[in-house]
Amino acid sequence: MLKAIRQFFDAHLQPASAGNNSADAEHALRLATAALLIETSRADFDVNDNERTSVVEAVQRIFGLTAQETTELVRLAEKEADDATSLYQFTSLIDRHFSVEQKRHVLEMMWRIAFADTHKDKHEEHLVRKVTDLLHLTDVDFARARHKVEIETRQAARQ
Repeated sequence: MLKAIRQFFDAHLQPASAGNNSADAEHALRLATAALLIETSRADFDVNDNERTSVVEAVQRIFGLTAQETTELVRLAEKEADDATSLYQFTSLIDRHFSVEQKRHVLEMMWRIAFADTHKDKHEEHLVRKVTDLLHLTDVDFARARHKVEIETRQAARQ
């Protein structure tokens, strides 16, 4: 599987000016972020089309990928999430390499996935809470991200 990930990143996502180490770090961060979003969609044990679409849209928007690149990254992230024994392998990368603001953005994306089916499940909330702790963010960060996404979700439902 690592060979498939490496081939995908080398063919589609490697920054032109980056050296191998920085490219590897960027690839790992993209995969870790996508895997967390997939884990969020799976947290309530019922992945629906809205959640799948939200994951794909978030990954494509965050990383500026083509539809084909997004599909491949999501596929690889799903495999990575299937094989993961804990969230730590994903959150440790994000925690070390993302700024506080980028980590807060990850929380917001996770909340968007959680609310994609218009229902916040206790398992989804627990997962976001756990990731908040693993990213060394605060309860205030957790609450602000949830509140922001709840407001956006309500406004979208009215339209």
